[in-house]
Amino acid sequence: MKLTVFGATGGIGQEIVKQALAAGHEVTAVVRDPARFAVTGERLTVFRSDLADPEGLRAAVAGRDAVLSGLGARSTKDVGITTTLTRVVLSAMEAEGTRRLVVVSAAPVGPAPERQPAVDRVIGRVVSRVLKGVYDDLRVMEGELARSATDWTSVRPPKLTDKPLTGTYRKVVGGTPRSGRTIARADVAHAMLAVLEDPATVKQGVGVAY
Repeated sequence: MKLTVFGATGGIGQEIVKQALAAGHEVTAVVRDPARFAVTGERLTVFRSDLADPEGLRAAVAGRDAVLSGLGARSTKDVGITTTLTRVVLSAMEAEGTRRLVVVSAAPVGPAPERQPAVDRVIGRVVSRVLKGVYDDLRVMEGELARSATDWTSVRPPKLTDKPLTGTYRKVVGGTPRSGRTIARADVAHAMLAVLEDPATVKQGVGVAY
């Protein structure tokens, strides 16, 4: 497949690029600063953009089978950035007629798991209060996806870690894994690539966790 990856210098974005190249895909990695991007490969193209102009991004998404986005706030200071940047990506995709889009969101944006243990409910409420601005931004972003012409999927992980890829995790289409507390960025990337050709995930949120 021909794939474009946004947020390619981030933890999840770099993993998407590495795993996609290893699987034999052609990858266009969109980055603000190529000097911060250390991934190399014969089927890799690095596309420099500050994501300010949809017109400038059209070449990055034209003719692609799918677009994957690891864009997101790095801290509470970046609240609002996910929606802002995703709108630019959506505009470029819609202008080019590129339809398949997979983005990373977060578990609290999805529905609460059934029969969630009390301790997990408490943890969830505390985290949601601390990161309220970040999660509100992701909810607005998902609203933009729902109103778009794309065949989108939102992958919603809990707390992220830098542990190695396992390829083994729980996935709930339209829901959230019960007592799912962590998942490695490498496995989130794996899940995002895995849902690309799964029609059951189109226009759905997908909860992933160990």
